[in-house]
Amino acid sequence: QVQLVESGGGLVQPGGSLRLSCAASGSILSINSMGWYRQAPGKQRELVAQITRSGSTNYADSVKGRFTASRDRFKNTMYLQMNSLKSEDTAVYYCNADVVTFNYTRNDYWGQGTQVTVSS
Repeated sequence: QVQLVESGGGLVQPGGSLRLSCAASGSILSINSMGWYRQAPGKQRELVAQITRSGSTNYADSVKGRFTASRDRFKNTMYLQMNSLKSEDTAVYYCNADVVTFNYTRNDYWGQGTQVTVSS
């Protein structure tokens, strides 16, 4: 069993910042890529940022230059620093991880999501 728990969401004014965290725990042998996705009301879930095991990152065009993903491999934790937030960033943010468990099974896992609301 693997659990992903997000934290750090909340209400922020336009132009403000938030830092999301995603902590993975359980029967983890290794974690390959980790990613942040978001889903706004009435829209499909979209990739926001992804970070590989080696630390390489890629971002959605809409967040480039404003969001920064990072990870602490020893803590199995990923972060998303979000700056210059806009109203269109309002969504539920989900953490995703490509995990190999102790029985050498590889699966995708999702967190429960954390709400980010950007509003004045």
